[in-house]
Amino acid sequence: MENQVDIENEGGMVEEEKIDLERNFSTISESGIREPLLKSKSRVNNTSQIAIVGANVYPIESLDYEIVENDLFKQDWRSRKKVQIFQYIFLKWTLVLLIGLSTGLVGFFNNIGVENIAGFKLLLTSNLMLEGKYFRAFAAFAGCNVVLATCAAALCALIAPAAAGSGIPEVKAYLNGIDAHSILAPSTLLVKIFGSILGVAAGFVVGKEGPMVHTGACIANLLGQGGSRKYHLTWNWLKYFKNDRDRRDLITCGAAAGVAAAFRAPVGGVLFALEEIASWWRSALLWRTFFTTAVVAMVLRSLIQFCRSGKCGLFGQGGLIMFDVNSGVSNYNTIDVLAIILIGVLGGLLGSLYNYLVDKVLRTYSVINERGPAFKILLVMTVSILTSCCSYGLPWLARCTPCPAGLEEKCPTIGRSGSYKNFQCPPGHYNDLASLFLNTNDDAIRNLFSSNNSNEFHISSLLVFFAGVYCLGIITYGIAIPSGLFIPVILAGASYGRIFGRALGSLSNLNVGLFSLLGAASFLGGTMRMTVSICVILLELTNNLLMLPLVMLVLLISKTVADSFNKGVYDQIVKMKGLPFLEAHAEPFMRHLVAGDVCSGPLLSFSGVEKVGNIVHALKYTRHNGFPVIDEPPFSEAPELCGLVLRSHLLVLLNGKKFMKQRVLSGSSILRRFHAFDFAKPGSGKGLKFEDLVITQEEMEMYVDLHPITNTSPYTVVETMSLAKAAILFRQLGLRHLCVVPKKTGRAPIAGILTRHDFMHEHISNLYPHFVPHK
Repeated sequence: MENQVDIENEGGMVEEEKIDLERNFSTISESGIREPLLKSKSRVNNTSQIAIVGANVYPIESLDYEIVENDLFKQDWRSRKKVQIFQYIFLKWTLVLLIGLSTGLVGFFNNIGVENIAGFKLLLTSNLMLEGKYFRAFAAFAGCNVVLATCAAALCALIAPAAAGSGIPEVKAYLNGIDAHSILAPSTLLVKIFGSILGVAAGFVVGKEGPMVHTGACIANLLGQGGSRKYHLTWNWLKYFKNDRDRRDLITCGAAAGVAAAFRAPVGGVLFALEEIASWWRSALLWRTFFTTAVVAMVLRSLIQFCRSGKCGLFGQGGLIMFDVNSGVSNYNTIDVLAIILIGVLGGLLGSLYNYLVDKVLRTYSVINERGPAFKILLVMTVSILTSCCSYGLPWLARCTPCPAGLEEKCPTIGRSGSYKNFQCPPGHYNDLASLFLNTNDDAIRNLFSSNNSNEFHISSLLVFFAGVYCLGIITYGIAIPSGLFIPVILAGASYGRIFGRALGSLSNLNVGLFSLLGAASFLGGTMRMTVSICVILLELTNNLLMLPLVMLVLLISKTVADSFNKGVYDQIVKMKGLPFLEAHAEPFMRHLVAGDVCSGPLLSFSGVEKVGNIVHALKYTRHNGFPVIDEPPFSEAPELCGLVLRSHLLVLLNGKKFMKQRVLSGSSILRRFHAFDFAKPGSGKGLKFEDLVITQEEMEMYVDLHPITNTSPYTVVETMSLAKAAILFRQLGLRHLCVVPKKTGRAPIAGILTRHDFMHEHISNLYPHFVPHK
């Protein structure tokens, strides 16, 4: 584990207090690292410096969202012409347009793949059952599912482990300032797309909505790389986007586009990004995100119209079309309101229990998954067989129901989609449970939301389906396939919502389809703890604004009830993976501490004109990413903080070899030798590394002027500022380093540096074990 140390833990001493860095570095390595919670039930994530990606542990870094105002940056902005500023703005809008187009096309391709693959599988099963070949039908059904599941698991386990799961926690962490290993890599994007198609078509109780959010973020990250020298894509305009700040905006747009593509809910996508994904927001970003989701909606609408002509195979009745929820009577009585309150409370209780069980299952699966790809694939195959047995076996418990008279559609349904599956029933009868289990998840939701026939599903069948989906959704999430939680939650919630509608019967003015919608809303609020975005997504899905007050009420109740037990499911997963996420609010105990209380040592600083050997030694034996630069006589009258210099910028400067034999200022020559874009951040972590440097012994004794690359305006706080106030400042500004300066004169000009690690609950509780409450 020595090579997996944190990259962020800066400490505290000034120039004259430099000690043996090798000894100090090994001390930090041995004492500061703990494994994420998923890796062991008995361990606590003490520093949040390593994180689970897939099933392995990787070191993590923070992202540089802050604008570095050094001499090179200022010279670049002063030299920019109006046409270059226009190029930057034009290209930014062009990129969000491309993100919308690409995400819309991927979402459509995803649905075509799922509908045709799953449709062929279900049609084969149905035809065999019509011939009375029940065992052969099960073999075909389970065999197709296992093959599809194995292919999806092999892609995840062997090519891109980071593609497993929904990806929403990872995107949320990235926009909070955390750069985990390969979460937005091109390989992750490809596996996310094809793995999601295979996994959903394999009949798992999972959705493609969460993976679509991750897919949109990966597309945005790929387009926002700022070009690639490796593939000779170095168009001059693209250089403006070689920074984390612009990539953050593009990835936010990509995440919103993913929601819009999954649900065809453009406004819901914007609100989802604002409420759940993004940690930083501004008005310009709102416009770009809204534009991106609008493009997605137009692309999907155009392609769906094309497919209605029958040119897309079996596609046409599955995802991407609105669920028909007929409001019927828009008024509701006192019994309806009481039932809705009860649905909200039940959704909060079931949602918190769901999150608790998902937590336990994830910890269990982690032990299996970390044993290697073979065990990951074997686990997926086991869950696939279990799901196939439930989907095919449970409908045998339901009794056959005579087809209702006066139906427009054919009953029983022969083929893939439809509400009246024949299964094993005689002519003129249908199996209501088979209509839910032996269908695509989108068609199952459509059947539950349907209000054409209130007695279409028996209460006993709805109870069996709810229990099956609830349990299968829990055990499926966490296996090595791309999997979303939206669809399982909507299915389970719609089931018990429809049960309420059936139980009330004539006492209610609302039909069973509306109760299904309210049940789905309550369960979504109880598991994900979102309100505004889920409300708008459901209303866009169902095209029923008359239900707005009731959906709002049930979401508020379910979220309030569930919050009293645990956190939302995505927040739990972020913590379990070891991602050091900064919450929007500070912990109460932070009000009793000040910034100077948590500054850990030792701090390593450089002089304004520093010896090359000292810089090389510091870069070799530490993993710090920010170093204070202190000017001392004769360059200043007294020691003063000049600013902060980044590790990546030091590597570029050393690689350029603009050294001097004398300790004098040489900023003008460096400004002529380098350009601001030489220090831009490359994409996908392919930047200059310490191992790439070749420094001779003679050069080690020379000097280099750090002033031109030093950020002369780093954010600083006085050491007596409350830790709570510093934490809020750190998160809202999207910082990586926060300098702590002394309150009194006569001391060193900087007291320490606060990084993300210093605000973590585990780190503070280690420093003050009798003061900080344990979680």
